Amino acid sequence: MGRLISDRYKEWEAKCESRFQKLKQNEEALNRLFIGIYGLQDELTPEVEDKDVTVRRADLGREIRSLISYAVGCLFGRYSLDVDGIAYAGGAWDPDKYHTIIPVPDNVLPICDDDYLEDDLTSRVIDLIRTVYGEDTLVENLRFIADALGGKGAPREVLRSYLLNGFFADHCKVYQKRPIYWLFSSGKKNGFKALVYLHRWQRTTVATIRTDYVHELQERYRTQLALLADQMQTVSASDHVKLKKRQEKLTAQLAEIDAYEEKVHHLADQMIDIDLDDGVKVNYARFQDILEKIK
Repeated sequence: MGRLISDRYKEWEAKCESRFQKLKQNEEALNRLFIGIYGLQDELTPEVEDKDVTVRRADLGREIRSLISYAVGCLFGRYSLDVDGIAYAGGAWDPDKYHTIIPVPDNVLPICDDDYLEDDLTSRVIDLIRTVYGEDTLVENLRFIADALGGKGAPREVLRSYLLNGFFADHCKVYQKRPIYWLFSSGKKNGFKALVYLHRWQRTTVATIRTDYVHELQERYRTQLALLADQMQTVSASDHVKLKKRQEKLTAQLAEIDAYEEKVHHLADQMIDIDLDDGVKVNYARFQDILEKIK
């Protein structure tokens, strides 16, 4: 029997609210004590406003984004469902820490704006939700996640849109513009995007991205464009308009990823390693031509 994320959230919300109210009561009790000691009854009141309580209440949007971030961490091996705390942040890799979810072996999570790759980030996050919470509750859980993200449309596409356009910005905020998941990006057309985990970086990482992912997507775009060209010969006028729009989008994405491949090729050939002691800002700048800008 599967589990519902909504039920787990309600449990967490109740726990946060209890902790919040307990701390608020304690702070107000201390205020009464000091007001009494110093005779300040005519000048101060013991009540504490909610905004001044030093622990947070649960927030659905924030918690769901944290859940997605944790899922990404599990896929990279930073976290594991089988051990407590951080499972990997550098040093020797221990495969025995991972049984429920096996991290991606090459440290690359591509983010596609359509189902071009079977194992892109959207598919992997959904598989993780299925593994953790069960197949029979997957539809309801994905709808709950989509509603919490505030998107419109099918839950899978809402999740895809967030991973494609919102996840990295949220990640940078949490890590104060020093991200540990780096976003390779070809530009505004979303021709190519992929995340890598800083602590699993190898000198061959950029080369892997180029040969196994950039080249693969280039071929997928070319194949899709060829299929569209054939379809447009036989469809109705109204369908022709839709296909034409898709053709224009794919053509723009292919042009973007073709230009991006040249930049990636240039850096891949250099086999650049990173030194974590230099900090994220310095290391990120070494690849600024092929990474998403940090805002």
